[in-house]
Amino acid sequence: MAKTQLNVRVDETTAQAARARAGERGISVNRYIEELVREDQAESGRTFVEAAADFMKQYESVFAEEFGTERTERAERRPNAFPDAADPDAPGGQDGAKRSRGAGGTASGGTSA
Repeated sequence: MAKTQLNVRVDETTAQAARARAGERGISVNRYIEELVREDQAESGRTFVEAAADFMKQYESVFAEEFGTERTERAERRPNAFPDAADPDAPGGQDGAKRSRGAGGTASGGTSA
């Protein structure tokens, strides 16, 4: 992976702390900073997923009312977030995709290739 230089100004206390923590880990300050950024990105992703799950739980009854309890019950029996597209009974599987697109089988209503 290509590297890009990034110049960052921090106070002396922060610089000393970064050098010390990197030294404790036996890595360069550069690598230490890279790892901190990656960890922060991963945490942001986890926070988003947790918030989305909380949202879905909070509005579960609204979704059930709008889309019916059959889909909700199927999703509870099959907790896989990425159902097998070949399984026509899976939420979002071939069967569900055809129903949601109409008889033509495509989102635009035309024919599929």
